[in-house]
Amino acid sequence: MTRAVHIWVDADATPRPVKEILYRASERCQIAVILVANSWLRLPGHKLVRFIQVAQGPDEADNYIAEHACQRDLVITADIPLAARVIPNGVAVIQPNGRELDQESIDEALSLRDFKENLRDTGTITGGPPPFGAKQKQRFANALDRWLSKH
Repeated sequence: MTRAVHIWVDADATPRPVKEILYRASERCQIAVILVANSWLRLPGHKLVRFIQVAQGPDEADNYIAEHACQRDLVITADIPLAARVIPNGVAVIQPNGRELDQESIDEALSLRDFKENLRDTGTITGGPPPFGAKQKQRFANALDRWLSKH
């Protein structure tokens, strides 16, 4: 018997609107959503939404997700190295901005991440990603719907 599909959420940095979309999808599609974070989160009262609090540390949530996500699962994360760890295992990845990552795009995303990190280290660019808005929320919802329709 195969294990039910799960949606794993790297929850520390996932925007609230993305979490709310996932809560509704969990209830509508009867799919488990597991949020993993260093700090406590308030959850809705839905039985298929769970929270796992991991120890403090920069990669603790990533490590937990990478160790537990299985083939056919979905991981929601903006963390490119985490995506690179789970994609080879047949795990789908959607970033909170709606970008879907796969084996082809992960190498490009890693290179771009390293390039931007180098620019930040040299002071060429400063600041973080653009603010999360309605456009990103819609792109995420659309990407999630596409994944859900396959599963």
